[in-house]
Amino acid sequence: MRAALVGVDFGKGDFTAGLEELSLLSKSAGAEPVVTITGKRSSPDAALFVGSGKAEEIANAVTAEKLDIVIFNHALSPAQQRNLERNLKTRVVDRTSLILDIFAQRAKSHEGKVQVELAQLQHLSTRLIRGWTHLERQKGGIGLRGPGETQLETDRRLLGDRVKMLRTRLDKLHRQRETQRRARGRNNTFSVSLVGYTNAGKSTLFNSLTKAQAYAANQLFATLDTTSRRIYLGEAGNVVISDTVGFIRELPHQLVAAFRATLEETIHADLLLHVVDAASPVRMEQIEQVNGVLAEIGADHIPQILVWNKIDAAGLEPAVERDEYDKIQRVFISAQTGAGLDLLREAIAEHAKDSAIAPLDHVPVRETGDVRQL
Repeated sequence: MRAALVGVDFGKGDFTAGLEELSLLSKSAGAEPVVTITGKRSSPDAALFVGSGKAEEIANAVTAEKLDIVIFNHALSPAQQRNLERNLKTRVVDRTSLILDIFAQRAKSHEGKVQVELAQLQHLSTRLIRGWTHLERQKGGIGLRGPGETQLETDRRLLGDRVKMLRTRLDKLHRQRETQRRARGRNNTFSVSLVGYTNAGKSTLFNSLTKAQAYAANQLFATLDTTSRRIYLGEAGNVVISDTVGFIRELPHQLVAAFRATLEETIHADLLLHVVDAASPVRMEQIEQVNGVLAEIGADHIPQILVWNKIDAAGLEPAVERDEYDKIQRVFISAQTGAGLDLLREAIAEHAKDSAIAPLDHVPVRETGDVRQL
């Protein structure tokens, strides 16, 4: 699918890094970025977001390059999206829809799929014109429409029913997860969650620490479903490590809400390993973005170790940095080569021993056991 990428510089943040991220997102979704169109504005145009002149430039590129889709690096209002599609005579997708599409492709577990569908329906409900009548088939069709209802009202009601059903299903899955977590709590098991910007190397690190085979790839949002597993750290006993979904700037609010159950593994952790791509030029901004989402889900109070990953690409050496209270603040590692992993294991063990939770079971768990999907 040939795509045009559109970015408007409003003078905030690193514009170039944002465009590179959009290109990665587009490729992750299966599009082929052919042309990138940029512009500068002080504020978005109410009707077309980019203004009529820039819209004409995009339309010419669509015709000349035979493009199938135009992807904006911004959130578009329903009216802007409709106006653009009318003007450009091709499909227009905003950043939120693009991320939702990637999530829909990657979700593997039942819970992940339910969460993605809920987020998509919540997003689409604001753009509803027609098109949800296929839900009628699940309800029997004839006799369904209420007196005096228009087609649009019927579609909205059907969509609302579907959202309600998905929320009920998610609540049930949430209760199951809560039961599993309480069982872990009764075992006094110290729990660690890997968090970080998407593509920072969390799944590679998870596999290196636990000898697991979780899916890891050089693409955005390779991991959507939380995978947890126990490892044995000598005197510190058994520790549960969880790999979680990657964060991204301006993560759609529908996703933060829908993925709360998945991210709750993070909220209930005793320690967060905040994995950072040490080779990224915008790593400090990415750290801020992750901390922003952690605050949004109520996980900003949990102790955190910054894990500077990919030191081989950044030309750094394995090391441990401590703060003025002698607490470990940063560990420099390469999940790919294994450099510094021993230092990270020691750091986790030190936190586990210092924690109020004193692990009771010191029986080693075979590191080659099955990966558990929670």
